Amino acid sequence: MTEIKFCGMTRLSDALVAAENGANALGFIFYPRSPRYLPPEKARELIRRLPPEVIRVGVFVNEAVEKVKEIYHICGLDLVQLHGDENPDYCRRFPAPMLIRAVSPRNGADLAVLDRYSCRAFLLDRREGALYGGTGGISNWELGRRIRERFPLILAGGLNPENVMTAIENVLPHAVDINSGVESAPGIKDPEKIRAVLAAVRRYQGIRETEEERKEPERFRIFERTDEKI
Repeated sequence: MTEIKFCGMTRLSDALVAAENGANALGFIFYPRSPRYLPPEKARELIRRLPPEVIRVGVFVNEAVEKVKEIYHICGLDLVQLHGDENPDYCRRFPAPMLIRAVSPRNGADLAVLDRYSCRAFLLDRREGALYGGTGGISNWELGRRIRERFPLILAGGLNPENVMTAIENVLPHAVDINSGVESAPGIKDPEKIRAVLAAVRRYQGIRETEEERKEPERFRIFERTDEKI
């Protein structure tokens, strides 16, 4: 089963549409320079009103470790996603089972560095200039397939209702992460696009997944609470 995360949530109404229609996880961006930045106090109030089964992911960019931990506790997050230039030593200051590391490799040679990280999953995104994701650019699916062969993979980068099914077919990620592809403006999600993405993924699951895949009740889930805390 391909898991689904919607990122850059800023409004309760959007978050509830995603949650009530089957999203596995929601992402909240705590990077002040992002147009989808949500102050921790507002995020906390929004998160408190979500259904308990939805996983809450905090997205951070080059933030101080202690600040990440503070926001984690203030908001009641489940997982931490590092989306900047954080090196392996920085990442080791968090328990691997609760850490998602975003990467934007330019070519196959860049994949060698992944072995130095300990994390729950890698998130493949596309970086453009000084922007750390959320650009709408499509990531490199061929590199995504290579990452998927060795690590749990979340595929991001330019996914939308029109291409998400093709992306899953080509890359076979454990999960997909959608942000700008379901927006009417940065941080403002379109409910119909959210529903369309979820419907497209369900179609893929119903049509394309093999009987063997359906018999894997113990398949690793990325968006799941862990016993690890920070």
